[in-house]
Amino acid sequence: MTPSHPFLVGVTGGIGSGKSTLCRFLEKMGCELFEADKVARQLQVSDPEIMEGIKSLFGKDVYSKTRSGKLSLDRKRIAREVFSHPATLGALNNLIHPKVYNAFRQRALEAFGRGTAILVMEAAILFETGRAADLDFVVVVAADTETRIKRAVTRGLGTPEDIRKRIALQWPQEMLVARADYVVYNDIGKTKLKEEAGRLYSVLVEAAASGPDCQSKRR
Repeated sequence: MTPSHPFLVGVTGGIGSGKSTLCRFLEKMGCELFEADKVARQLQVSDPEIMEGIKSLFGKDVYSKTRSGKLSLDRKRIAREVFSHPATLGALNNLIHPKVYNAFRQRALEAFGRGTAILVMEAAILFETGRAADLDFVVVVAADTETRIKRAVTRGLGTPEDIRKRIALQWPQEMLVARADYVVYNDIGKTKLKEEAGRLYSVLVEAAASGPDCQSKRR
């Protein structure tokens, strides 16, 4: 059957796992990259339906205007609330992620028109939204918990305790690993990760050429 879209790859992993770095390497090697979390952030200040939903969840004053008149969202306040109240986090995800996935499907159509062979979606949550089954191949980036905490703190994402709370609200890493088609263990430096990315890229090229045949774990 003739494909109607590029080979669709999901890359996911917990906070501090290194999935963004891996995806940058894959992009440089020739994959097209869709950053789901970046798109979600853009939709939070541009999509009227999502904005109204956020106001309902967190109050109208969660939005404000900067001196230049640009719309601003108090993301730190939202982070404090959702990571203290899992139900609110679930409501926020249900509000945003269907539209993020719609944007990904649109990108896939556009990428196919450009002749893109492999489209990679980097997403913090993938199995959790049920979208992994719609992809041809899923990669999980895994790392030791303490390593992940150290990386996240270095990036300014919170205190060690903040990061531990966020990890506790995410799916356990072993659950992600069990469902993956390919796992990259990233308790290593960037040089080694780049080598791992090269090996992964070769696997993706071969898989894209032969067609999807490894979805049994996710269906």
